[in-house]
Amino acid sequence: MPTTEVILTDNVPGLGAEADVVKVRRGYARNYLLPQGKAYEVTPAALRQLDNLKKKRAEREAREMNEAEELSRKIGKARLTFTLATGESGKAFGSVTTQDIANRMKNELGLDIDRHKIQLERPIKDTGEHEVGIKLHHDVTAQFKFIVKSAEEPKTEAAEQPEKKHRSFFRRKKEEKAEEK
Repeated sequence: MPTTEVILTDNVPGLGAEADVVKVRRGYARNYLLPQGKAYEVTPAALRQLDNLKKKRAEREAREMNEAEELSRKIGKARLTFTLATGESGKAFGSVTTQDIANRMKNELGLDIDRHKIQLERPIKDTGEHEVGIKLHHDVTAQFKFIVKSAEEPKTEAAEQPEKKHRSFFRRKKEEKAEEK
């Protein structure tokens, strides 16, 4: 298969990062990378500009890394409390998901985190203290701690006594006769 060399202008998964010179099949370059603007052909002039691209990439990556580390420190200090409704046996009705965590972080802490960056194996259904990782950068993962509490519903006398409409017809008649006496 004939190949050609291209310089990537963007990160391409499975191929390389921005400003990398990679060999790809001619059809892939001609039909996908070049029309999408993800790469351009290697020429002597392009190779001279490659150093500028690499410097810009290094500066951008350093800036992104610093921003991710700063955000990681903010996340490490933050604490949230989630409330789950639970039954008498302690079993939770519902769960805390990555979407719940991302929404609460945005609304209460002002941190806009993509829910896909939150590393949660499965939704949390247990009460107690939990910790999840948040992948902010390919080298930076923040640890976020939060508490899940049980929502306790206050019991009232009305809640303890069954409502009259749920009783059978014969039971209601029997109770009405007992009240008349």
